[in-house]
Amino acid sequence: MTSRVGPRAAGTNGSDFKHREKVAPHYQMSASLKSEVRKLNLVHFLIWLLVAAQVTVSHVNLVSHDIVSMPYQWEYPYLLSLLPLLCSSLSLPKNNISYLVISMISAGLFSIAPLIYGGMEMFPVAQQLYRNGKAYRFIFGFSAVAVMYLIMVVAVQVHALQLYYMKKLLDSWFSATQEKKRK
Repeated sequence: MTSRVGPRAAGTNGSDFKHREKVAPHYQMSASLKSEVRKLNLVHFLIWLLVAAQVTVSHVNLVSHDIVSMPYQWEYPYLLSLLPLLCSSLSLPKNNISYLVISMISAGLFSIAPLIYGGMEMFPVAQQLYRNGKAYRFIFGFSAVAVMYLIMVVAVQVHALQLYYMKKLLDSWFSATQEKKRK
């Protein structure tokens, strides 16, 4: 470790750092991308918890349906989005490319596809709310369609960023394995 204060080694002026080893760029990129994917996985898990809580509370009848409405149909397949979350979390510690690919494919099927379907399913209700100002489903006094669209907007952004960072991470890992095979 170097110290900025104290005696300096004899015969050096501090400019002899160019010969030292540096961390390869793909390892630096891998570390930073893993950090981003972990953060997005946490946000994804929080969104999943919100949807799971709404589905559970409405089906177990913990509160009245006037307080928490019945879930929309897209929320049930969205609960399967825990699978890509687990696969991506399992792929990070050991740079497991196959788990990362499974996570990317299943994210499209279990995360993005239900959100697209949900946007189409809730559109007539949102249109009615906008035109007439009448809502028939509520979550803690707020229009259920407005709350769910807000969750969907955040979820789409999170999943898009997850896919983007996982693709960059996959490229980083793939280039590292190709370099090892060349040697």
